[in-house]
Amino acid sequence: MSIEENVATVRRYWEGFNAHNLEVWDEVCAADHVNHDPSLPTPEADLQTVKQIISGLFFTALPDLRSSEDDLIATGDRVVVRRTFHGTHQGELLGAAPTGKPVTFSGIFIDRLEGGKIAEQWVVFDALSLLQQVGVVPAPAEAPA
Repeated sequence: MSIEENVATVRRYWEGFNAHNLEVWDEVCAADHVNHDPSLPTPEADLQTVKQIISGLFFTALPDLRSSEDDLIATGDRVVVRRTFHGTHQGELLGAAPTGKPVTFSGIFIDRLEGGKIAEQWVVFDALSLLQQVGVVPAPAEAPA
């Protein structure tokens, strides 16, 4: 597949995310897709597990969660995307009762494509910032001026 086709596949993946329609992921991800994300309860997860975690955790706690593309770099069979996520804490998140507060956090995603499908994804996202914003983890004290 061409780099342009790989980029289109990755962008379609994120369109599904933003629409909260993770069935799109079945179209764009390989059947044996592996998600490498040390912040998830299952750090080496298959696609169905990732969909369950995203739907059950993030879309429940942040029902208006959306993301925007900040950077995209593609070469060969890899597409790297840096994204910013925005949502409102309206449901329980890791024991934190809904606060109604807006949250913003970022992530970097490296996708390896094979045969026009996302075969693997490596994820690094700012979980600490998200957990601080919803009160699961205390935010650092402000530095004196």
